[in-house]
Amino acid sequence: MPATPDATREIAALRDQIAVPHRTDRPVLPFGVAAIDDQLCRAGLAIDAIHDVAPASSRLSDDAAATLFVGGLAARLTGVHRRRQALWVLTRSDLYAPGLEQAGLTSDRVFFAEARDDAQALALAEDGVREGALGAVVVEVRRAPMVATRRLQLAAAEGGTPVLMLRRWRRAATCPLGELSAAVTRWRIGSTPSAPLGVPGVGRARWTVDLVRQRGGEPFSLIVEACDDQGRLALPAAARDRAAAPERAVARAA
Repeated sequence: MPATPDATREIAALRDQIAVPHRTDRPVLPFGVAAIDDQLCRAGLAIDAIHDVAPASSRLSDDAAATLFVGGLAARLTGVHRRRQALWVLTRSDLYAPGLEQAGLTSDRVFFAEARDDAQALALAEDGVREGALGAVVVEVRRAPMVATRRLQLAAAEGGTPVLMLRRWRRAATCPLGELSAAVTRWRIGSTPSAPLGVPGVGRARWTVDLVRQRGGEPFSLIVEACDDQGRLALPAAARDRAAAPERAVARAA
């Protein structure tokens, strides 16, 4: 049975809505690491969107890795947005400011708001997004209803302010990313051993980065070196060498 004109128009409208995440004219923040950017459907982190980040486990080392991953993104986002500040909403006073500074998020780039619970944290985050003058909004929660993430996604899309939702573990056996979310990307970050040095000491920290879900693209996993003091990630040296090998071969052939 052929579709009616009204049904045809509705189908066309739905297709337009579905195609929105694939638009290439919307602002993004490239990671500057080809192994990540090339696998993101918009070649970078969408600025007009909400992004979930969770530790790979309830261990403190993974929690720290996820926090610094978010801190590095917030540092770069505030730099992109003409050095505007980030709002960091939390319910637990356990952030370590010197650690955030090592990831590029210095005290002049961020201010904090402490909420009594997740519901108030989400409300404060939405107010910050809708205010329109922030470079990024970070909100730490243990639980976020689907309705709340939808509201944040709509606010981010309307105002162009990115939301980084740091999902804290509630119980050791319950992954925060098991809950439904309207986030455009969902990341799981864990700590992994750094490369051994030729002298006594500890090398640059390394993280496992798993993109569990992205709207319009495929998931992927890789190991990266942790944020530097500008919030930038890097591939481990061995991976960089493998990535550069085809380029060198092409150059020799030319």
